[in-house]
Amino acid sequence: MPVSVHPTTADDSHNQSASANASAGPDAHTSGPAPAERAEPEALRPHAEHAFAAELAALAAQDDRPRPARWKLSPWAVATYLLGGTLPDGTVITPKYVGPRRIVEVAVTTLATDRALLLLGVPGTAKTWVSEHLAAAVSGDSTLLVQGTAGTPEEAIRYGWNYAQLLAHGPSRDALVPSPVMRAMAEGMTARVEELTRIPADVQDTLITILSEKTLPIPELGQEVQAVRGFNLIATANDRDRGVNDLSSALRRRFNTVVLPLPESADAEVDIVSRRVDQIGRSLDLPTAPDGIDEIRRVVTVFRELRDGVTTDGRTKIKSPSGTLSTAEAISVVTSGLALAAHFGDGVLRASDVAAGILGAVVRDPAADRVIWQEYLEAVVRERDGWTDFYRACREVSA
Repeated sequence: MPVSVHPTTADDSHNQSASANASAGPDAHTSGPAPAERAEPEALRPHAEHAFAAELAALAAQDDRPRPARWKLSPWAVATYLLGGTLPDGTVITPKYVGPRRIVEVAVTTLATDRALLLLGVPGTAKTWVSEHLAAAVSGDSTLLVQGTAGTPEEAIRYGWNYAQLLAHGPSRDALVPSPVMRAMAEGMTARVEELTRIPADVQDTLITILSEKTLPIPELGQEVQAVRGFNLIATANDRDRGVNDLSSALRRRFNTVVLPLPESADAEVDIVSRRVDQIGRSLDLPTAPDGIDEIRRVVTVFRELRDGVTTDGRTKIKSPSGTLSTAEAISVVTSGLALAAHFGDGVLRASDVAAGILGAVVRDPAADRVIWQEYLEAVVRERDGWTDFYRACREVSA
């Protein structure tokens, strides 16, 4: 027999807290200002549906295309939200993903069917970023998330139990703790599973019945949760994890796989890094670096050459280190450099600000990677026109 899941909402929690405070009586003492006066703390990294609420609202207001059941936007509007564009009223939608449009269209179309979506790619290709924004645009909530690790239990995907209730009253609806996937099924939302291939194989296979039958049995209660229209699931996995916990063929058949590639060109990667560094810098109140584009381009060039094993002009072959040197790592290096320039420099991003970050990203194996890095510095960076300051800064931190 189907069962509905009604999880406690943030408003419920607030009401419960208010009731508890009220029951304490007028003599109860609290520190700080009264609850009504206490300012909400600013989130360090707001969820996508909050950070881009204005864009989502503008899209919803002007979106007159057909929407699948319980979708906040039409598939066309979801793709526009991810890829960016200008609406008829002049509202500018910033791009969340810079890459082939067809990839986003296939991903969005998959979510409009009964097939789950698997985003696959090497580390740093924005799989998590894309999955969060897809969930935010489709369901208005990107928080129904299962984080995959080697220790992820079956309960994280199915359901768990409140053991105090379980011991006191036995298996009951009140004792059941729904997982994010169960909540998504009951409410017609989009659930997310990050790093699927890091989850043990027997736990992965818990998804087979959910994705094929759209049902989650609860044998302890003789009940089941049936997914309502609007439910779907986005999983991410990276190519480097092949052989860790490979997906069974039965589970892989339940997914449509979309491969997110590395940026096609250096200009595209520079654009991605610049946009994300600007967003992160604003959230951390870091000053903008008007001249930082030159350093960003150098970081991207170094990462791409070491990643590809050949210089940009194709003339010199070089060894690749053990690290991934992904776009995400380039963003981290530049952001750290911007913080150094802001707090310990003159606010201008220079080679000395990014050199240490590059060294940390490249040299993962202290023995082998350090040799590769030194050879690259001497054979490529040292001979490159206009890179003398970069060469000296990297030599200094590498000494």
